[in-house]
Amino acid sequence: MIGRAKSLLSGEGLRAKALRGSALTLINFGGANVLRLISNLILTRLLFPEVFGLMALVQVFMGGMQMFSDLGIRASIIQNKRGDDPDFLNTAWTLQIIRGLCLFLGSCLLAFPAAWIYDEPMLIQLLPAVGSSAIIQGFHTTKAANSSRHLILGRMTVIGLCAQTVNLMTTIILAWLIGSVWALVIGAIVGAFVSMMAYRTFIPGENNKLHWEWEAARELVGFGKYIFLSTAAGFLIKQSDRAILGAYVSLATLGIYNIGFFMGTVMFILVKAAVNKVVFPLYRMSPPSESPQNRANMLRARRLVTGAGLAGTAVLAFLGPDLIDFLYDPRYLLAGPMMTVFGLAIVPQIVFAGYPAALLSTGDSRRFFVFNLTTALCQVAFLFVGIQWLGVFGAIIGPGLAALATYPLMIVYARKYDAWDGPGDALFLGFGLAVHAAICWWHWPLITQRLQ
Repeated sequence: MIGRAKSLLSGEGLRAKALRGSALTLINFGGANVLRLISNLILTRLLFPEVFGLMALVQVFMGGMQMFSDLGIRASIIQNKRGDDPDFLNTAWTLQIIRGLCLFLGSCLLAFPAAWIYDEPMLIQLLPAVGSSAIIQGFHTTKAANSSRHLILGRMTVIGLCAQTVNLMTTIILAWLIGSVWALVIGAIVGAFVSMMAYRTFIPGENNKLHWEWEAARELVGFGKYIFLSTAAGFLIKQSDRAILGAYVSLATLGIYNIGFFMGTVMFILVKAAVNKVVFPLYRMSPPSESPQNRANMLRARRLVTGAGLAGTAVLAFLGPDLIDFLYDPRYLLAGPMMTVFGLAIVPQIVFAGYPAALLSTGDSRRFFVFNLTTALCQVAFLFVGIQWLGVFGAIIGPGLAALATYPLMIVYARKYDAWDGPGDALFLGFGLAVHAAICWWHWPLITQRLQ
């Protein structure tokens, strides 16, 4: 058994790289989320729920600026034929630095409007402070994206976990010393700096330098213009629940929602990580439209990721209330039934998670943008109606309804690249919804009691 595992994981073939990449993604994700859970358990005892609600608002604005300025540099390096060319990589790095500076300036400009919208004066100080981390992230080496291009993920996994550990320890020490939201802010800045320096120092290869090549810039911007528009829509997909919910509930409730979101969607985040780091490069190396064998291999990889994600989500949804009761103090009990409902809501998102990678791997960023925009508009509509009628419950189910509503459009796009898996989607979606509906029925008295 051990010998067979070694033979499967060794070598430079596509299958071996995919298996190694999947294993390392799982290790990285598991380690990162164990550290994040430890951080949550400690920080929720040192800080108040309102602190996490305040940081959720900061993340809404910072996440929005990150997405609204995304040029798709990492995706461009992975899929572009010049992804190993130093001139191309250094031009990408220069663009990235300019973007980081613009993000910081944007955070300063947004501080006053954000404080006025949510009636939280602290945002005037917090947004520029957190925005300074964007300058640091702008200097992040392109060697990381180039390693992902070739599915060389081992060293990156170790570096990422070590940097996160430093971030965790810094934040906990600061929370114990000062007991305020500034512990989270300073910890984020320290974490960004440590991560940037670690990747620059310990990933093999030549470090970036300032450089500008017009042809490379045109290729990056040409591919990235739709990525920019897509991630602008992606802001609404990823942050609209908290942005809208924050206007209807207290900071404490928003902070608890963040805990429920983290615990309840952990398997969906794992699936997206596997798609981003493994499935996306595989689509580039082995396009399903080129041969029946490629298509069969890609369907097998997607089904494996989807099945594992749904199984893990079912376990978390069933154990959610008891898990929250055991891990957190009574102030956070509301997060328990949230975990159960999140499980039901993310089933369609898990099942359909791999399709956007099929578009990006071919450089089709235009259709990727159209799909993201359609999803964003549907999600915002569902959230506005759902939150007004159902409160927190409406915020949880809105993204899942949007994923179902936009699935027909994705079918049209995926079929163009021979990537649609109709039978697999029907099986996973039907079985997943049935299992999670049964789990919600089992916990229904608790859900109605706490989420009313």
